[in-house]
Amino acid sequence: MSMFCFQCQETAKGSGCDIMGVCGKTPEVSNIQDLLLFVTRGIAVYNDMLRKEGNASPVADKFVVDAMFISITNANFDFEAIKEKVKEGLLLKSNLAKSVNTNDQTLPDECIWNGDESEFMDKALSVGVLRTKNEDIRSLKELVHYGLKGMAAYAEHAYNLDKTDDEIFTFMQKALVEITREDISADELVALALETGKYGVQAMALLDAANTGRFGNPEITQVNIGVGNNPGILISGHDLRDIEELLQQTEGTGIDVYTHSEMLPAHYYPHLKKYKHLAGNYGGAWWQQKEDFESFNGPILFTTNCIVPPSKRATYKEKIFTTGAAGLEGAKHIPERKNGQPKDFSEIIAMAKQCQSPQEIETGTITGGFAHAQVIALADKVVDAVKTGAIKKFFVMAGCDGRMKSRNYYTDFAEALPNDTVILTAGCAKYRYNKLPLGDIGGIPRVLDAGQCNDSYSLAIIALKLKEVFGLDDINDLPIAFNIAWYEQKAVIVLLALLYLGVKNIHLGPTLPGFLSPNVAKVLVENFGIGGISSVEEDIEMFMAR
Repeated sequence: MSMFCFQCQETAKGSGCDIMGVCGKTPEVSNIQDLLLFVTRGIAVYNDMLRKEGNASPVADKFVVDAMFISITNANFDFEAIKEKVKEGLLLKSNLAKSVNTNDQTLPDECIWNGDESEFMDKALSVGVLRTKNEDIRSLKELVHYGLKGMAAYAEHAYNLDKTDDEIFTFMQKALVEITREDISADELVALALETGKYGVQAMALLDAANTGRFGNPEITQVNIGVGNNPGILISGHDLRDIEELLQQTEGTGIDVYTHSEMLPAHYYPHLKKYKHLAGNYGGAWWQQKEDFESFNGPILFTTNCIVPPSKRATYKEKIFTTGAAGLEGAKHIPERKNGQPKDFSEIIAMAKQCQSPQEIETGTITGGFAHAQVIALADKVVDAVKTGAIKKFFVMAGCDGRMKSRNYYTDFAEALPNDTVILTAGCAKYRYNKLPLGDIGGIPRVLDAGQCNDSYSLAIIALKLKEVFGLDDINDLPIAFNIAWYEQKAVIVLLALLYLGVKNIHLGPTLPGFLSPNVAKVLVENFGIGGISSVEEDIEMFMAR
């Protein structure tokens, strides 16, 4: 095989991509990402030692987060950029090694390799996922690993808003050290996975504080899905610092800014929606971007993952810009901030001025902004609706969207739910049903969108608040069912966070992760009640009966 990757839901045949990534990742990019992660584990080993001596490197902390984020599905397809990151990592690892007092400890081989560029690809083939031969140990290691990748995404967004937590850096590197061990047991890895969930909650709380501290608490907001007459810039991804700086630099220029996919919740924050040229949301979920981008006409800025490489015939490919962890071969990359100055989006703005206004593809509005502060403010109304029977059950349908036709299940499921049920959502999974006319229950919309995938934290806070209000001892006694769609590694950390919080009987779809071995899947089913999906009718009957 020329590569091996099974970290996302759409992995080939549900078992692993070994010729070309379904996401569009080439073998070269897959292997250089494996090499970057290999170097990152070595950095984690050395920095973990330095941290125990009280001398941890902040540069190494940031590198680990960056590298993990770069390797998330659909984030970076730029081989040369990743290769430069590997070189940076090798130099950093060498410098850390010189600072470490090992006390004659024997370091794992993969943490002391110092190859040069000519060895890159040969080495990459030996340090990927399949380096661990035991199927069950490999499965559990990757479960932790993918959780760490999701955690890194949230830690990076918080970092960009000047919020850090040394406990999160410490845990991430400790966990990376643990998964280098060849003698680690399955029981130790199960415990490490739950601990990863614990720090996942902490990372999401950190990002929530960073977002709300800078932009205010999300408010119930109707977002325009039509277009205006001005030329526009379409911003995709998740990084709210990036959209803030873009809005500041486009103010008064005659350019409108539109959000795409997971950037939709930017409209819910008071500090961002005050910009009148934040014109609306354009298009649907990330996987529909080829069609949406063709009709948008203006430049597109990717701030994080959820990139679909354009076809050779795409007319918009010369208008793509990337920044942060995102990367795409041939796209212009906007450099990081330096000396406290914002990123420079002048080139994007100049291009937008030469473009036609977006082509209208739909009209109307969608409503969101139901993060924890907003829902808790409505707590009395929600509790009364539950007590009177107006609301029989809440369905948490957070997570990811994707290309598979089987994901139509989530649209059909939402449409078929009884009228006395409410959907709690976050992430791009909402695009399967957030434009459906599902109505409301006594003024409470039947789809409550908390925001981005990291705002699944809000859904957990809401559940814990309801548990407190109803005086329950167990969160699983609430009238809440979990039917979650997953795609990539941020969904993995959300799952581990929910398991850490004690939530059981979570159903995942449209398929269970390919990286779960049969034995590991059995453990999750028996210990936590993890299940898959079947038909809409059977699943609704099963959920409503609980």
